[in-house]
Amino acid sequence: MSDIALPGSIEPARRGPNMDQGFNPMTAILFLGVLAAGILFVAYSIYTDIDAAGTKITSYLPFMLLFVALLIALGFEFVNGFHDTANAVATVIYTHALPANFAVIWAGMFNLLGVLWSSGAVAFGIVSLLPVELILQVGSSAGFAMVFALLIAAIVWNLGTWYLGLPASSSHTLIGSVIGVGVANALLRGRSGTSGVDWDQAISIGKALLLSPLFGFFLAAILLVAVKYVLPAKAKETLFAEPKGEQPPPTWVRGILVLTCTLVSFFHGSNDGQKGMGLIMLILIGVVPTAYALNRSMPASQIEQFVKASDAASAVINSKAAGYNVLGNPRPAVTLYVAQHQINEGTFPSLAVLVKEIAAQVNQYGSLAKMPTDQVGNTRNDMYLASEAIRFLMKDKEADLSATDVAALNSYKKALDSATKFIPGWVKIVVAIALGLGTMVGWKRIVVTVGEKIGKTHLTYAQGACAEITAAATIAAADGYGLPVSTTHVLSSGIAGTMAANGSGLQMATIRNIVLAWVLTLPAAMILSGSLYYIFSHLF
Repeated sequence: MSDIALPGSIEPARRGPNMDQGFNPMTAILFLGVLAAGILFVAYSIYTDIDAAGTKITSYLPFMLLFVALLIALGFEFVNGFHDTANAVATVIYTHALPANFAVIWAGMFNLLGVLWSSGAVAFGIVSLLPVELILQVGSSAGFAMVFALLIAAIVWNLGTWYLGLPASSSHTLIGSVIGVGVANALLRGRSGTSGVDWDQAISIGKALLLSPLFGFFLAAILLVAVKYVLPAKAKETLFAEPKGEQPPPTWVRGILVLTCTLVSFFHGSNDGQKGMGLIMLILIGVVPTAYALNRSMPASQIEQFVKASDAASAVINSKAAGYNVLGNPRPAVTLYVAQHQINEGTFPSLAVLVKEIAAQVNQYGSLAKMPTDQVGNTRNDMYLASEAIRFLMKDKEADLSATDVAALNSYKKALDSATKFIPGWVKIVVAIALGLGTMVGWKRIVVTVGEKIGKTHLTYAQGACAEITAAATIAAADGYGLPVSTTHVLSSGIAGTMAANGSGLQMATIRNIVLAWVLTLPAAMILSGSLYYIFSHLF
């Protein structure tokens, strides 16, 4: 059937794949069954962990807040699923490599595997943007206000851009929400808005988020051109062809497209799935610190390594603290340094005392598992504070640290982080379930935008494969550096790059809307979360 030009239109109508396959009651039953099983699994896991930690329940109100906060956090991952993961399946659906429903289930499954495989580095990289005073008091009213504000703001913006069919970034949204809370917290405390966020970390993450779409555009374009010149004529003719009706591509082309879709889904799970994990851990630490503040499963061998690393770091810090004494509590001085990043005469002496106190706490009980429940929260806060102070000192030129000093401090920081920055297996599982279920619900709007509204011609097999190879490689590289990137922006810009390189033309209205969402997401999320934090801080 030939294309038919619609009255008043410029582009001919293009027949897309069949994505309206009707309502299947069994699918709905399966969906609700998995959802119910996930909620019961969360409740059982928390109960088991609390029981193992020997925590006595005196009031159910904190646990009600915990349950609501966890539902909101998992709701963010659910929205992230149908907002971001839809990009991974757009190419296989529009090239008829896989039927729409099967493609979505396939992507959801590999999202789940990617989440389970993830290291957690991205999760805690995002959390480190938050003001240290909020993290140290995450179980307080201010901590709940922080969590609710940034998660609700992220969900609202994601839903709004999804409704409009815009491939906006969940990563941008969450980062903007975190920064908005930090700025609002600083202003409410009478400080400059620039003092509420680790701006060095924000700039590092911002560069990854802003540059990755440009990287995706040019790398996909270069890859398409290279494929065009390297492949033999027959293979090129097949790969650069548009799908014929709803006929699937040749087997070898289909294999390539399914493989690239699988890789994007897997690495999307390993990167994007982490964004909610760190926030879920903050919630758990705030409400049930006895069970989640410290990694009680650390083996004795790691405790021995911790003691050695602590001794080496203590020697470095003591050498810088010579000639000064600390009277009283060392924590305010260390907290002040972490907040202001300015070394004064009390910084090194106070940190030296704090490191000694942490070592004494660990040595006293021999392992984290044997630490009394009433000490766990305080020890965790001390470890987190020392880790953050050392992180900034290693980057501070004023600290005048040698390469040997930095190596010793870095080894100690890793030991501290292994005790405080961990993610239980059940958290990964429920995040994976939320992300997977989200993929299977609202994928169509974004898929249509990516598949039909970026280029002026139908997506070819080569364009789909090059865009997805670029996206998978970019996300995997970002994973290695512990940086969040936007699957949405990398993949949509990759498709735009292949369209430009192939001379297919771009639909500038869609490109303009995507760029507009790209530019507005950070400030919009900041304003939303900052405003919500102000409201919630007066309600809690």
